[in-house]
Amino acid sequence: MEESKATGVHDVELSRWAELVGRSTKNAVSGLSEMVGIHIRVTALDLKVIPIDNAAELVGGAENEAVVIYVGITGGATGHIMLVYPLRVAFGLVDMLMGEEPGTTCELGELEESALQEMGNITGTFFLNTMGDSTGLVLMPTPPTVMVDMAGAILFSALSDIMSEREELFAMETVFSTDDREIVGMLLVLPTADFMDVMIEQKNQYARVQW
Repeated sequence: MEESKATGVHDVELSRWAELVGRSTKNAVSGLSEMVGIHIRVTALDLKVIPIDNAAELVGGAENEAVVIYVGITGGATGHIMLVYPLRVAFGLVDMLMGEEPGTTCELGELEESALQEMGNITGTFFLNTMGDSTGLVLMPTPPTVMVDMAGAILFSALSDIMSEREELFAMETVFSTDDREIVGMLLVLPTADFMDVMIEQKNQYARVQW
């Protein structure tokens, strides 16, 4: 795992979230496998902390076209989950979700966006169920939203309200593989301060018990 150079993020946060996000992502992929009826593997997970201002670099720069699947976190704690893909990669993702040959999808119409929304719904539900099991919180996803635009514009729009709360985000590079294809994307997780307080308190309680 690449060591974070971002300031203001305690090692406890990164280690705790590396564990939680990794486990939750793998569980979410199990849900996707059930959704599409094929075995999907997670062949790489690389969690790092980056400044929010640098988010567009994750998909090649602000001018690159990108697709963002956004899911909000509600319930016992709040936050934001985003699956981010360069446009061409998103086409390949749709092909995988819809059981099409690679290269079939060349635009995102209503049917294609619906498939991505369902992916967001499944991913968000399984992801948050695992998070909830690990934290004792009841966490629920909001209905997913699919956004398509230049990466800079789309991420600024999605992240503008969050910038007042946090300067950094957790970014997990994910590689989803099947027998005949591989999809590389980014999973962005932005917990609010109250969510992080729960994580740190749990870590402290565990340390006290061990002591």
